[in-house]
Amino acid sequence: MSTVILDWLKKLSHALGFDTADSFPPGHQYARTRWTGAYFDIASDTKPDDIERRLCAAIANTPLVFAHIENPTPRMQRALIDVIERRLRHNHEREAAQLAALLIRAYASPHIIEGAPGLRAAIEATEGFEAPARVRALFAFLLDAQTDNVIEMRG
Repeated sequence: MSTVILDWLKKLSHALGFDTADSFPPGHQYARTRWTGAYFDIASDTKPDDIERRLCAAIANTPLVFAHIENPTPRMQRALIDVIERRLRHNHEREAAQLAALLIRAYASPHIIEGAPGLRAAIEATEGFEAPARVRALFAFLLDAQTDNVIEMRG
């Protein structure tokens, strides 16, 4: 009897938004995406689009929180890539490398959905390389992708 009451209280707490969400709802497109709730205070009744927006804002403001996300969505990955590119433009290569390593680590999961065309292939092509070589290859890929986007926008 007590488990029935506890289950009911848990459902009620979730419905009222007292719980902290640590994933998208079951059946959602990104249901495999998980995050450590302690780093992202998101009420359980928050809509999925708002959850993703909040996580992306957290990544933009404090990019190291990306380490606490499993199977980040493409939008979350692009938020991190934007930070990496900004750090590279401002000659903060060490910080950019640390963030690039987080992105590479995220791709160890077979369930991650590619955040940019060719990103998975670029990361997998460096499998077995030492970390600095993998980061440099990722930087080269991002620079090349950024150049391609500029050319496409002009055309």
